[in-house]
Amino acid sequence: MKVVIFGLIALLISFGMATQSYAHTTVEVEKYKIEAGWSIEPPVVGIRNSVVFKIIEPGEREGTYTGITSAFQNLESNIMYGGASKSIEINSDPKPGYYFSPIIPTKTGSYLVDLQGEIRGVVVDVQIPVEDVESTSVLDFPPKASEGSADVSALKNAISSLQQDVSKLKSGETTTPSNGGAAYDFAIFGLSIAAAAIILAIISLIKRK
Repeated sequence: MKVVIFGLIALLISFGMATQSYAHTTVEVEKYKIEAGWSIEPPVVGIRNSVVFKIIEPGEREGTYTGITSAFQNLESNIMYGGASKSIEINSDPKPGYYFSPIIPTKTGSYLVDLQGEIRGVVVDVQIPVEDVESTSVLDFPPKASEGSADVSALKNAISSLQQDVSKLKSGETTTPSNGGAAYDFAIFGLSIAAAAIILAIISLIKRK
């Protein structure tokens, strides 16, 4: 009984893992099944990846399939993004029916694979959507957004404190020693330096982003 339970648990775990990592799209062209997707998922902008293909046909026995070799001999492939299109070179995987094309996605969003031509006399004219490319935020750690928010918050607090000091100085709430205007000038000079430091920090924060 325990063996059966452990077997079911292992099966559920393996099914869950396959579901998470398998987000390819399959289309049928007569007897052929053409599957396309990314080698690494989720695909992330600026990181080297590959568009992968699996092209199969029914095997001799019912429920079995056979990989098609030399499927791209008369088949042209393009990767599409918006109005842009690029012809991609297809490489054969050692496993029959499997192919790949290295690519570095440069923009986030939706991509399509366009296939035009024929496979062993069968005309192919299909567009296959692949998983959307995401920003690096899905992999970033610690998150850049939280770090930036903390920096902005700190700058806002510093500016607010500086404005309060200036207001108190002008209103007379904060007094300077009675030995002349030099002390007042020195106080203003100190506040000016603080303001300049805050401005430089803001410029540095903008450039970093």
